[in-house]
Amino acid sequence: MRSSRTAPVPPQHTAPYADAVLRTTAHDWLRLNVPGHAACAGQFADLSGLLGDAPLRLDVPPLLEGIDLGPDSPLDRALGLAAEAWGARRTWFLTNGASQGNRIAVLAARSLGDTLVVQRSVHSSVIDGLVLSGLRAAYVHPSIDPDLGIAHGVTADDLAAALAANPGAAAAHVVTPSYFGAVADVRALADTAHRAGVPLIVDEAWGSHFGFHPDLPAGALAHGADLVVSSTHKLGGSLTQSAMLHLGEGPYADVLEPHLQRVFHLTQSTSASALLLASLDLARRTLVTGKEAITASLDAADAMRAAVRATGRFGVVSDGFARFPDIAAADPLRVAIDTRAGGIGGHEARRRLMTEHRIMVEVATDSAIVAVVGAGAAPDPVRFAEALHALPAPLAGSAAPARLRLPAPGPVRMTARAAFLAPGGAVPAERAVGRVSADTLSAYPPGIPNVLPGEVITRELVDFLRRTAATPGGHVRGAADHAVTTLRVVDE
Repeated sequence: MRSSRTAPVPPQHTAPYADAVLRTTAHDWLRLNVPGHAACAGQFADLSGLLGDAPLRLDVPPLLEGIDLGPDSPLDRALGLAAEAWGARRTWFLTNGASQGNRIAVLAARSLGDTLVVQRSVHSSVIDGLVLSGLRAAYVHPSIDPDLGIAHGVTADDLAAALAANPGAAAAHVVTPSYFGAVADVRALADTAHRAGVPLIVDEAWGSHFGFHPDLPAGALAHGADLVVSSTHKLGGSLTQSAMLHLGEGPYADVLEPHLQRVFHLTQSTSASALLLASLDLARRTLVTGKEAITASLDAADAMRAAVRATGRFGVVSDGFARFPDIAAADPLRVAIDTRAGGIGGHEARRRLMTEHRIMVEVATDSAIVAVVGAGAAPDPVRFAEALHALPAPLAGSAAPARLRLPAPGPVRMTARAAFLAPGGAVPAERAVGRVSADTLSAYPPGIPNVLPGEVITRELVDFLRRTAATPGGHVRGAADHAVTTLRVVDE
């Protein structure tokens, strides 16, 4: 006789925190607490008109029993499921993006030493962490594609040399995958860091989807990383500004965990958004259970690359990755395209795709654009390919503009913290050449610093930043003004 019992739902197929928040909407609440809209859609018609009624009802405050308070709360269960899904000892949900995760990682590393061996092409939030922590930085320079002006990753040999030159370092901090989808050999980097007696921190902001499909690279934790920053909203499907921080089950877990918890409380809002937290819970469930949807995403990205190769006009950036010893694999959900090869700069290509074809791509540089396909998303590759190949080439008889080369950083004169806090002020850009920068200046996106606090500003850097700011959609994060006519420097 067939049993009438319903099979239990596997824990990873549940979303305990998101479900607990959703259950609150089943009751008629008189809300005399914050947030001030009190879920009154009628009285806050502008807000409900923008978002709909549901987000207001789901926008519950923290510290509620049955949601995030009490033993074995839904939030605790959601965090445990996330740690299990990513192979972590412990996971933290972040509501200020992977930038918060990088700052936490650097601040926690300060307890292990006074020098961070760090990839020079890290995100600007890592430099923010250096400013906050006071750690001295010893930079490991990544490989550079000089034609496209793209920074990739670092090799284990280069990391080993930097660690040998800085005995007693606190940790090593690297980035993988890169903005353009280059994946480093994390196992070799982790082994190198551990032989030197330090933990490996990986900014895996762009790899939150890794490990959830057999055709995707494995995540950094699976390769021995000790602490991993995951920008889950990027390709993992959670809401913008939500992210995770994962602590691995490595040799440094016991010493790192209490420091991470303290710094998490220092940096996380005391009014963390339930909407962001719930979206992280749901994104984890979707990644764990979404193999078929991710297969469709991979097929769409493959079709985009095939369409680019078929015409021969543009180039696929990842097709050249084999030339670089630091690249072990490529993220197949990143479609990076050399538009200069087809006669149009990346910034102009991105602008025209948006204004003329209503297609958004993630990033543009002087030479390339990057389209990303979220894990589980199903974009139309034909629409993208047709719009891309409809972009104008240079007029007959005219040449494509010269490529804007990525400039080398200037020499280091001060620590990031000392330069950031030192007396100084804004001076005309021409007069800043040869002076020590007080700011982090990053062509944005991708937000990789071109100038760091404490580094000397060179003529090449000034020209690069000003040209970037002058391009449609170009922006220099940290600049004293939009056009980079002035720069903040340390007093001489």
